[in-house]
Amino acid sequence: MVPSIFAGLPDLAARRRATPLWRRAFAYWCYQFTRTWRSTLTASIVYPVLYLAALGVGLGSLVDHHLGTGRGVGGLDGVTYLRYVAPGILAGSVMQIAVNESTYPVMAATKWVHTYDAMLATPLRVLDVLAGHVGFVLLRLLVTSATFCAIAAGFGALVSPEAALAVPAGVVTGLAFATPVMAFAVTQERDSGFSVIHRLFVVPLFLFSGSFFPISQLPGFWQEVAVVTPLYHGVALCRACTLGRLWTPACLAHAAYLLALASAGWVAARRTFRRRLAP
Repeated sequence: MVPSIFAGLPDLAARRRATPLWRRAFAYWCYQFTRTWRSTLTASIVYPVLYLAALGVGLGSLVDHHLGTGRGVGGLDGVTYLRYVAPGILAGSVMQIAVNESTYPVMAATKWVHTYDAMLATPLRVLDVLAGHVGFVLLRLLVTSATFCAIAAGFGALVSPEAALAVPAGVVTGLAFATPVMAFAVTQERDSGFSVIHRLFVVPLFLFSGSFFPISQLPGFWQEVAVVTPLYHGVALCRACTLGRLWTPACLAHAAYLLALASAGWVAARRTFRRRLAP
C-alpha cells in the first residue's frame, strides 16, 4: 500500500517542472494583490463612477443642451456627451493604473523590498520575473476595463454590440504605457522621476488627448502634439469600439500604434531588467 501512496509524486514533480516559470512570479503578484485589493478599489471603480456621474450625466446634460447633440447635431460626432466621454475615461483610467503599477511596485521590488532578487535566487530567470510582473499588470488592466465597461453600460453609455471590444482596447492602451514605464522604473535609484512622469505626462495626457473634448478645439500645434501621444490613440480606439465604428483604417492604425509601443517597451524592459538584475 505504501508504494501506491507515493506513486504519483514523480509525475507531480514533473508537472511542476513543466509549468512555465513566469507563472510563479505572476502567482506572487496575484497573492500580494489579495492583501491590498481594497486600497485599489477606489481608483478602479469609485473614481470612474464619479467621473461618469459628474461629467457624463451632470455636465453632459448642459453640453447636450448647448450642442443639441440629442437631436443629432454633429458637435460630438452626433452622440450624447455621456457616450462621448465614457471611452475617454476608460482610456485615462487604464493609463493611470498602468503607470501606478509600473513605477513604485517595480522600484520596491528592485531596491526597497528586493522581491526581484528573492525571485532570482530561485530557478526563475530575469525574463520570467519580468513576464510575471507584466502578466499581473495585464490582469489588472483586464479587470479594470471589464468593470468599467459594465458600469458604463449601466449608465447607458454603451449602445453598440462592438462595445465589448472596448475591454481589450483598454488593455492594449494600458499595456502601451506599462512596458515603457517598467523599462524606465527599473533603472531608477530614487522615486523623483515618477513625480515627473505623473505631472508632465499622465495629467496633461488625461486632459488634452481627446478624453473630454475633441482635440480640434486645441491650437494647431497642440493638435499635432496630441495626435502622437499614446493616450490619444487609446481614446480613439476605445471610442470607436463603444460607438460601433471599429472597422476603419484609422482604428487599425490606432491599434497598430499602441501594439508597437507596447512591443517596443517590452524589448526595452527586457534590456533594462537584464542590465539591472542579471548577476
